[in-house]
Amino acid sequence: MNALKAKIYGLSQGEPWALKKSADSFPIALLGFAQICSWGTLYYSFPQLAQAMLSEFNWAKSETYGALSISLLFSSFAAIPVGKLIDNGYGRNVMVIGSIVAGVLLIAGSQINSLSLLYGVFAAIGIVQATTLYEAAFAVINANHQHEEAKGKIVTLTLWGGFASTVFIPFIELLIIHFSWRITFVVLGAVNMFVCSICYGLLPRGIIKTKDTKVVAQADSRNINVAWALKQPIFWALLLCFSLFAAGASTFKFHLYPILVESALSPQQVVLILAVLGPAQVLGRVALKFAGAKVSALQLGVLTTSALPITFVGMVYLPSQVWLLIPLITLFGAATGMMTIVKGIAIPELLTKEAYGAINGAMSMPIQFIKAGAPAIAAWIWMITQSYDMVLLVLGGIGIVAVACFVLVRQFAHFSR
Repeated sequence: MNALKAKIYGLSQGEPWALKKSADSFPIALLGFAQICSWGTLYYSFPQLAQAMLSEFNWAKSETYGALSISLLFSSFAAIPVGKLIDNGYGRNVMVIGSIVAGVLLIAGSQINSLSLLYGVFAAIGIVQATTLYEAAFAVINANHQHEEAKGKIVTLTLWGGFASTVFIPFIELLIIHFSWRITFVVLGAVNMFVCSICYGLLPRGIIKTKDTKVVAQADSRNINVAWALKQPIFWALLLCFSLFAAGASTFKFHLYPILVESALSPQQVVLILAVLGPAQVLGRVALKFAGAKVSALQLGVLTTSALPITFVGMVYLPSQVWLLIPLITLFGAATGMMTIVKGIAIPELLTKEAYGAINGAMSMPIQFIKAGAPAIAAWIWMITQSYDMVLLVLGGIGIVAVACFVLVRQFAHFSR
């Protein structure tokens, strides 16, 4: 009977404690399609919905966008408990239930008529973001596959996810124009309830592991969890790297439009440069897809963080010409696209594969805080200097420190072997 079960699930008797789910049986295409829908409805939809609500209600823009910051904060709070559930084999349940709840919340959003209700809905949406977006999907993949196989699937998944804004921004715009923002909320809710939940329902039921007493005893003796990770120098070095990158990247993305306007470019040129950002992210992931196992997380970390100071300093000292700025934005976009993958593979490759969801959640929490606060600090620097040059130079310095931190990670990884 055990032999029959092993054959059914593709178990290999010679690989203890390994994750044995067949690569062909994992529905990565459906997971990718669901990620497009999750990102498009729960993340990229906010600016358009907020603008439509601003047109109807007499709210300040800063007050309305406060809901986005609250959403990010609540997503960070939920990261650790959601990660623990996925580590314990409930990944499919987490993503299915999260999508259904997300659908209910978005439909409830169609009844928003006050700021307090707006904040309440998006605080709850922040929680379900932690159950459905990349962090949850990466944890499910890592829980069901060996590292090299998981690495390839994460790259493929981010290629799918890279099209979320391309698909949903025009779709949402059409809904708002031809119907209303309230109907748009309902449609987006239905996408989560009837599309995302079905796709996530086809994920593996749990974590399939062999029972090897010796290896299990070794794993238990190490007691690998968040508390264990907090004692590891590599965890803190990675956290610092990712935090610095998030600070630089999120600030630059939020301020890129006014930066380009300040450069005295025409509106058409500004739109052209901004349009490069999304495809550049996909381009970086495609390049990584072809590189495959040849590139390690450490090499990728150094490569992606190096793009930040080059981009930011180049924006200051190079002439404001489209033919010069487009390569810089392409470099930045490709780096941010690849960094998503680096974050997905760094912990199992450099630290541990055990308790991935919880440890990744612990790392994501402060990063989300930084992503929410860094653009505001940049705005404060601009108010003092009345120029984005100083902002870009500060970001360039942050990028250099991020590169140095990844070099530090390499040293820690060397000593831990």
